[in-house]
Amino acid sequence: MIEVIPAIDLIDGKCVRLSQGDYSRKAIYSENPVEVAARFAAAGIRRLHLVDLDGAKAQHIVNHRILYAIARQTSLCIDFGGGLKTDDDLRIAFENGAAMVTGGSIAVKDRETFTRWITVYGAEKIILGADARDGKIAVSGWTETVALDLIPFIASYREKGIRRIICTDISRDGMLQGPATNLYRQLLEHFPELHVTASGGVASAADILALQDAGIPAVITGKALYEGKITLKEISAIAGG
Repeated sequence: MIEVIPAIDLIDGKCVRLSQGDYSRKAIYSENPVEVAARFAAAGIRRLHLVDLDGAKAQHIVNHRILYAIARQTSLCIDFGGGLKTDDDLRIAFENGAAMVTGGSIAVKDRETFTRWITVYGAEKIILGADARDGKIAVSGWTETVALDLIPFIASYREKGIRRIICTDISRDGMLQGPATNLYRQLLEHFPELHVTASGGVASAADILALQDAGIPAVITGKALYEGKITLKEISAIAGG
C-alpha cells in the first residue's frame, strides 16, 4: 500500500505551489497553512511534507513558527525541508516539531555536514532530497542545476547510511501531467533497499495507483490536491487499501 503525503509549501507564511520550481509562477492556496494541515489531519492523513521555500532562498530556516504551530495543533508526522544548512538550522527544525528533515542543497554543497547528520540523528530522521532536472541534481530551491547525475549521487549517500529519499522530477512538478513513474522504477531497480518517495506531476488518483502498482512506497501530492484533482476522500480510500 502506497503512503500518500500532502505537501505544504511556504512563502511569506502562506500555503503556495510553484510550477517547475519557478518562484515567479506562484499560486497562493491559503493564507493559513495551519488550518490546511488541520484539515489533512482530520481526514486521517498521518504525514506532512512541509517545505520552507523562503528558507530555501534565504539559505537558512525561516518558517519555523509555522512548523511549530502545525506540530502543536495536529498529530501529523512532519518531514521538514528548505534552507537547512547548519547544525543550528537542524536544531531549530527538530525543536519546533519536525519528526524528520529533508536535506537537498546541503547534501550537495556540504557533504561532510550532511553525512554527520545521518550519523548523529540516524537514517530514520534524515531524508535525502534528490531533486533532478533532466537527470541532473538541482539545488537552492531548484534555481541551480549542478553537474551531478542522479543515480550516482544517491549511491554515494546509500554508502553513508541513508535509507530514505524524496525524488522530485522538477520538469513535472506542479504541471499536473503525471509523475515520472519510469524514473522511480529505475531508482527502485538500483536501490531496492531504499524507501523512495515520488514527487512531482501527480494529477489524479489513477496516477497514485499507478505508482503503487510500480511498487513505489510513498508519493507526495500538492497542486492536484489543492485544485481538487484529488480529494482527501480518495487519498483516505487509497491509504485504506
